Amino acid sequence: MGRDVPALTFTREDRRRYRIKMQECLEAFAQMLRESRFDAERPQVGLEIELNLVDDRAEPAMRNADVLEAIADPAWSTELGRFNLEINIPPRRLTAGGPDAWESEIRDALNHAEQRARSIGTHLIMTGILPTLRQEDVGEGALSENPRYRLLNDQIFAARGEDLHIEVTGIDRLRTYADTITPEAACTSTQFHLQVSPEQFADYWNAAQAIAGVQVALAANSPFLFGKELWHETRVPLFEQATDTRPEEFKAQGVRPRVWFGERWITSVFDLFEENLRYFPALLPLCDDQDPAETLLRGDIPELAELTLHNGTIYRWNRPVYAVAHDKPHVRVENRVLPAGPTVADTLANGAFYYGLTRALVEEDRPVWSRMSFSAAEDNLRTAARYGIDARLYWPGMGEVPAAELVLRRLLPLAHRGLERSGMDEAWREPLLGVIEQRCVTGRNGAVWQKEMFHHIDATAHCGRHEALRRMTQQYIDFMHLNAPVHTWPVD
Repeated sequence: MGRDVPALTFTREDRRRYRIKMQECLEAFAQMLRESRFDAERPQVGLEIELNLVDDRAEPAMRNADVLEAIADPAWSTELGRFNLEINIPPRRLTAGGPDAWESEIRDALNHAEQRARSIGTHLIMTGILPTLRQEDVGEGALSENPRYRLLNDQIFAARGEDLHIEVTGIDRLRTYADTITPEAACTSTQFHLQVSPEQFADYWNAAQAIAGVQVALAANSPFLFGKELWHETRVPLFEQATDTRPEEFKAQGVRPRVWFGERWITSVFDLFEENLRYFPALLPLCDDQDPAETLLRGDIPELAELTLHNGTIYRWNRPVYAVAHDKPHVRVENRVLPAGPTVADTLANGAFYYGLTRALVEEDRPVWSRMSFSAAEDNLRTAARYGIDARLYWPGMGEVPAAELVLRRLLPLAHRGLERSGMDEAWREPLLGVIEQRCVTGRNGAVWQKEMFHHIDATAHCGRHEALRRMTQQYIDFMHLNAPVHTWPVD
């Protein structure tokens, strides 16, 4: 969905043509895979961060167009809600310049944006769900102005034929209905990209799926929604429900959801794009003029516009990406399970753990996905979203164990090994993975801090629930700017 689309309505002819073009794109993609046309010599990593906008009182600020104009940087773009922005950090080699260079680049970009936002009375916050967000903040008027969001909203509700039902039960219970997809804008994430060769894609995707639950357990940061205390990573069930095109009858028939973990380990990147066409009708049947077969025939690289647009409306937690950069095609894994924040330091630690661990798992003699059922990996994600760092997760050879124990005993050494093999020396690895280690030792991540701080304020100030959430959010923003990892944040 990363490109603008016009405001229009679709005909049956549009959908027929789009189906044909998607099949042509898939055939061209298969030919490119057979002929090894992909760039894989200097693989890069990338990062996208979604953020919320707040005013001076830490309440949602519906001003993303104004802030975007003030920032005036093409790396920044709008997101679904008027209180959202996204930054796309330029891709780089994992070890280029060391982690300090990447951290400085990210912090400089965020600090510049914060400075420009502050000039018009707004502020940026990195968190999975903005704690001060109320249900009345996510009505139709909160949709960003870009026509693609209105079009996507209309197509999802046309497919559903009824309002969205959102229900999450944690400490509190949330049960509500929505007549727009804007509640999905409450979900703000960190997305790690990893370019790989087509031959290695399946292994890296399988590895990413296997550790998705562990990632969420370590980095949960979304315990509140609409004033309710729900799951540690409430963003997971909210995202699943807020973009669901299926009425209840379709769910009962086994129709796949568009926010999807998947249902099997794969053997090729082709499997995922083929599933996209097999299982999911087009939401935005917009056809490009380029003929992919003719483009290949004359020796050029096709954009595969229909295939990539369709892929952008299927929200896998680990999504395949096809792209063309500098006239060379590549594929990458887009890891989408993590919330934003709390700090840049935490974000880079999460990235180091993900990149190191996936490489180590891919290079094992007996891959973890050959010893673990796919459903166990999916269950881990669900359990981690609900219980966060307190979750008990399944891992082959260990059974069901506390997430922190699994990481400390088994996975952290593997992450070190993977980073070492990627060329990152110990002096770089230790500070990054040390953050992960200390999260496990202290049992504190963003969700734990938010919950503890909220209850502390609520018990001592007797100021009411929303005011306690507001004060907690202001404190969160202060600590976020200090860039000390969240496990060090005090509660007082």
